[in-house]
Parts: sequence; C-alpha cells; structure tokens
Amino acid sequence: MSATEVTRNKATLRRFHDAVSTDDAEIIARTIDEMVDPDVQIRTPLPLETKGTQAMKEVLAVLHRAFPDLHVEVEDVIAEGDRVVTRNTVTGTHRGEYMGVAPTGKSVTYNEIIIARFADGRIAETWAVVDILSVMRQLGAIPS
Repeated sequence: MSATEVTRNKATLRRFHDAVSTDDAEIIARTIDEMVDPDVQIRTPLPLETKGTQAMKEVLAVLHRAFPDLHVEVEDVIAEGDRVVTRNTVTGTHRGEYMGVAPTGKSVTYNEIIIARFADGRIAETWAVVDILSVMRQLGAIPS
C-alpha cells in the first residue's frame, strides 16, 4: 500500500469520527454510505440481526438516542498497510435509554480503540474495543 493510500485511509477514518460527532443522522448515514463497504465485516459482537452498513447505522442510532451530544475526540491515529487504528475519548450526556438504563442526565467519558481495515479506499472490516464497564459505572448501573 502506498504512502498516499495510507494517508487517505487515515483521513477517511478521521472524517468518519467527525461525522459520528455531528448528531445528524443524515450526515452519519451519508458518510457511512460513502466511506464504508456495504458488506463491511463488523468483528465486534453486536446484539443485532442486521449486517454490514445497516448494522453500523443501527449502532450509531442507538448511541445517539442515548447520548445525543456524543462526541468522539481522536487522540491517536496509527496506520500500517491497509489498517488504521484510532484511540479515542468519547463523551456524551445520558439523555435516552442505554443498555436497559433509563436516562440519568449524567455526563460520561470513556475510551475506545477502533481498528479499520481498508479495501479500495473504503472501510471493509472493523474491530472495536469500547470501555462499556466504565460507562455503566458512570451511569450508576454497576457499583464502582
């Protein structure tokens, strides 16, 4: 993979995170349609029947219903070959149901690491490590 392609892939993943931070369902859906392969393989276990970009859209819709002001701050971007990794800090205010927890109005901050494999300039496969335990503790659903 050329240095130009690696740079382009890094910029694509940053743009993806920027779109997620907009809380605009149309922008998020359009960005997914543009940047993500329709048959993307999401390697993070999800409680969904859907696959591909539809699953990605559903996950982000759930997050935005729970945390309408969701913001992803990209802390680090590392790329090699066809893979790009971002280490992110995510913030939001709990205004909707999340994983069975009624809205609390509490602010949360958590960390995540996203790995994306690119093919033909689009995200073709993802892995995510998200600190859900920290979120649930901050919401009071799990004791500290």
